[in-house]
Amino acid sequence: HGLERAHHITRTVSDDLGRKLLVQFLGLEKAEGSSSRPLDRLEIETPMLAGALTPMRRPSSPAVVGALLASATSIGRAASSPAAETQTAECLTGSASFPEELQTYHVMNNTRVSPDSNILRVGFQGRNYLGFDDRTPTCISVYSPNAKAKSYSPISLPDERGTFELLVKSYPMRPGGGVGAYLCSLNAGDTFEAKVKSKRVVHRSSDIVGRWSQVGLVAGGTGIAPLYQLLQILLRDDTSVISVLSINKREEDILLKTELDELARKHPGRLRLTYSLTDENKPGYESGRGNVEMALRALPKPSLKREVMVFVCGKDGFVESYGGRVEREKTSDGSKGKKIQGPLLGILKDAGFDESQVFKY
Repeated sequence: HGLERAHHITRTVSDDLGRKLLVQFLGLEKAEGSSSRPLDRLEIETPMLAGALTPMRRPSSPAVVGALLASATSIGRAASSPAAETQTAECLTGSASFPEELQTYHVMNNTRVSPDSNILRVGFQGRNYLGFDDRTPTCISVYSPNAKAKSYSPISLPDERGTFELLVKSYPMRPGGGVGAYLCSLNAGDTFEAKVKSKRVVHRSSDIVGRWSQVGLVAGGTGIAPLYQLLQILLRDDTSVISVLSINKREEDILLKTELDELARKHPGRLRLTYSLTDENKPGYESGRGNVEMALRALPKPSLKREVMVFVCGKDGFVESYGGRVEREKTSDGSKGKKIQGPLLGILKDAGFDESQVFKY
């Protein structure tokens, strides 16, 4: 039990206090004369604690192993107290705070990037980075005064230290809404409240690295935001080939185009971009919201079966046209239930994809 508890509270150690705590309890120290760089994160795999302690010195005798087991047990006992739980939350969560915890974030700068969209660079204190880890896309719920919460996915990587970036469209203010307009109105130094949401599960797993050899990203307008974060993770940590289909009204409305083009330049052979415009015709662009023929040209082939996944993100009508409605579970009290994928319909079904190959945001 002690080992399991030690695994739970020390799974990710990413700050100086966490390292000191671990050294104190487990009696570990860096090997003398070691040239290894400082330990940023130490992941301890139960049940073989000793096998994952590099670049720290591994215990090499039964006596040391016995001491290690005893220390792990003491950690389990200590961690069961409220004070220990508080200290653990403060010093060992190098990733996000607990998802249900509302936090205050401050705007560092706010830049207009299209006629109706801004990018906010946001800072925060008390944690090293916003995300759960460096490979899991992050999403937050932002609250504005007298308005419902709205979900936003940062366009920065989830392990960016101390800051993150939000791409926000300034929809008009309306009763129970208008979070986008509220965020776009903030200036440097202003604050807002938000909380990190639970990990998004994509067909029974929150993992996105190492699952598919071909990935398609279909974005309508600001729907590119969560897909852009996912794209960056895959390009950095995976070997999959990625196809992006970004659909906007006009050329000036294409969000993150400079960044996407730069990524394509840096990753030739791994990233393919297709842009389509609905309100104007220009050389070098597809035309229209999309159809089966465009999908088959721009996205991975559905014949790849389990090797392919297509993500679709945008306004409800856009997502519905490509993959059918995202539905909600029924609840006994009539409240809004959890989102579920619902049946696959629309362009992607007509193009030959099946439900296991598509995920709708």
